[in-house]
Amino acid sequence: MRIAMVSEHASPLAALGGVDAGGQNVYVARLSEELARRGHDVTVYTRRDAAGLPDRVPLPGGAVVEHVPAGPAAPVPKDELFPHMPAFGAWLARAWARERPDVVHAHFWMSGMASRIGAHPHGVPVVQTFHALGTVKRRHQGRRDTSPPERVGIERQIGRGCARVLATCGDEVHELAEMGVPRSRVSVVPCGVDAEQFRPGV
Repeated sequence: MRIAMVSEHASPLAALGGVDAGGQNVYVARLSEELARRGHDVTVYTRRDAAGLPDRVPLPGGAVVEHVPAGPAAPVPKDELFPHMPAFGAWLARAWARERPDVVHAHFWMSGMASRIGAHPHGVPVVQTFHALGTVKRRHQGRRDTSPPERVGIERQIGRGCARVLATCGDEVHELAEMGVPRSRVSVVPCGVDAEQFRPGV
């Protein structure tokens, strides 16, 4: 199967511990590597955040990272990337016209937005993992929430319009239901931990 992973701000190549580089980066890297090891053709699409990056970089196990030109080829805080998602999505649409994936797996809400733009002309199903929801962030951070004001509405549209949402826990299923996402379209897939890589004392 040809699988497109879209992770607009969280590159699997990023150095962990940096700004906006943590759990999602690891999740996308490991999932992509494991799917490739199982024989799937996996490409991860992430935003080009430096001018000197190669267009394509192989990952261990056979997956490939492709750098998408959307916005400046420089670091941009993730909450400021929203205006660049139409360009990201248009670039995906052109790339997928040349080589259509069988399925798109979008990571984070802005990736979902770009993925739907890219996939729609080609009829490619989009699977969404939010990793975090704007409703939860707004509830706990209040005025300190730096997400674009459009976030919650776009998450609602993505959840209702994609082929399936992969929630990471039962609480997220409830949160999605409150947003109007049908329970029948949501599957719970808890995040795992690679105990060989992440363990006490390492």
